[in-house]
Amino acid sequence: VAEIPAYTAFASRKKAERVTARLIVRRVRDLAKPAVVGEQGELFPLWRYHPFFTDNPAPTLQAEREHRHHAVVEQVIADSKASALAHLPSGHFHANSAWLTLWAMAYNLLRATGALTSAFHARATTATLRAHLIHVPARLARSARRITLHLPHNWRWQHAWRHLFDTVHAPPEPG
Repeated sequence: VAEIPAYTAFASRKKAERVTARLIVRRVRDLAKPAVVGEQGELFPLWRYHPFFTDNPAPTLQAEREHRHHAVVEQVIADSKASALAHLPSGHFHANSAWLTLWAMAYNLLRATGALTSAFHARATTATLRAHLIHVPARLARSARRITLHLPHNWRWQHAWRHLFDTVHAPPEPG
């Protein structure tokens, strides 16, 4: 984490439009492009830079940590606006209240579902969880008073879905 304590933004504009504050930059290794095993190691490691401009008087590391926490909250808000909260405002108080309540329940259930399923799904957006685990391309069959769920062969998320199903339907552990 690096800081420029007196950075002037919009320096090419009129003096009234210029803003001076702190510029903090976090440097993170780009793990999306790891070196291939068995080949020559990387000569120049790849880095991603996450800059932000703030007037927060907190120490640099604390300001950067708070900024990352705000980014998580903003991601939740963006995720929410892409789902049930897209219906707000409807113009009716009770309809808005109902949509907000339904969103809160669905969001919390999907977060719990993702956490129970896999590490990947624990961090996935609700749209991804719906696509992978809720909208299941399966068919139900009934024989001898038993219902059987047939999942498609070679379905990419079958293992994760079965793990979730077994976890939810497992008998309770003795106390």
